[in-house]
Amino acid sequence: MKDDTKGFLKKSYGIDADVADLVNEAERDIAEVFRRYEETAEYNQYKVLRAFHDNHVSDSHFAWVNGYGHDDYGRQICGKVFAGSFETESCIVGPFICDGTHALACCYLGILRPGDKLLYCTGEPYDTMETVIGLKGDGNGSLKSYGVSFSKVELREDGCVDLEGVKAAIGPATRMAVLQRSLGYSFRHAFSIGEIEEWVRACKSVKPDIICMVDNCYGEFLDCREPVAAGADLMAGSLMKNPGGGIAMGGGYVAGRADLVETVSYRIIAPGIGTDAGLMYDQTRRILQGIFMAPRTVCEAIKGAALFARVFEKLGYEVSPKAEDPRNDVVTAIRMRSKEQLVAFCEGVQAAAPINAHYAPEAGEMAGYEDEIIMASGSFVQGSTMELSADAPLREPYTAYFQGALSYDHAKFAAMKVLQSLKDKGLL
Repeated sequence: MKDDTKGFLKKSYGIDADVADLVNEAERDIAEVFRRYEETAEYNQYKVLRAFHDNHVSDSHFAWVNGYGHDDYGRQICGKVFAGSFETESCIVGPFICDGTHALACCYLGILRPGDKLLYCTGEPYDTMETVIGLKGDGNGSLKSYGVSFSKVELREDGCVDLEGVKAAIGPATRMAVLQRSLGYSFRHAFSIGEIEEWVRACKSVKPDIICMVDNCYGEFLDCREPVAAGADLMAGSLMKNPGGGIAMGGGYVAGRADLVETVSYRIIAPGIGTDAGLMYDQTRRILQGIFMAPRTVCEAIKGAALFARVFEKLGYEVSPKAEDPRNDVVTAIRMRSKEQLVAFCEGVQAAAPINAHYAPEAGEMAGYEDEIIMASGSFVQGSTMELSADAPLREPYTAYFQGALSYDHAKFAAMKVLQSLKDKGLL
């Protein structure tokens, strides 16, 4: 960093030279890590571009229709481009899927029938899935209310999937096994494509026709392959995360085996209609541009995530994953030492945002979560975690979950703002 940049940061933002020096030193420590990320991004950029070329995407696909959307060719081409980018047979994608939770819920509620069992292979489901399954809430509309049972297999102490435990848990009624790739609000590593491949093999060695479903939120374009290319039957995610590239206004996707995607589409739209209807509401251009930009945007985000990990490692904090560990999602979990530190961390992230930086985040109730959540997110797309953001449940251990950033420089600035926030409050 140039001296005049340091001077500007001090004059404009009150960032002390020692704070900037610490972040710059952390950046130098992991230069080789950044090179690995760039190589993956390059491969995935070419793979996405091939999907555009194979499907002859043209500007005519950006035109939008009204009514039922039967002739919305933009919707059809989005599905084909996503399927090609993910190397799957089929994909349904669009604003008619609200988010990742909606996409996952449609997979479970669309495929599972009374008497079936859903097996979670990564321990406790993410908070918002508990009401979908029927573990919390009034149960209205949940899997439990439809007669679908649930069981889970806890992770091993080292954070890996207990493959032997999974195999033992699969019974005649087990129709679907689920792996949550990202850490959620836990403190473990995200699962690699190689680990997903092993998990699929283990499940199908017991029951060949079991449906292996991956919650792929935060995991897209972290590897040269996606879960379906590693043997999974189905995967789902949000366009406000990786594949939206920070450009999509919202939405989600479900990708995988054509018959399963079609069945899920009957839940999203209506039986017998499925992928033949659904307006894109003039979002085709943004969704296609988003996935085109996604490999690069994800690369920028994980460079920022690794920088945060290294900065806090140098300060003696426990982080997951560590800066030099393989990275399989865009999230870095940082164990703060007090509630006050956690709040100051989120305040620093908010102060670095391009939107609403002049507001301080406050914890509050959020639909689908048991604890109060504090969230720092001054984003162009509300709630986008592909953009610079951080959030955490206000419960012990006080863990900050940092993710996103459309550019690495923005993430680096956020690291300095967070450190300065902690320093100014006497909490560093």
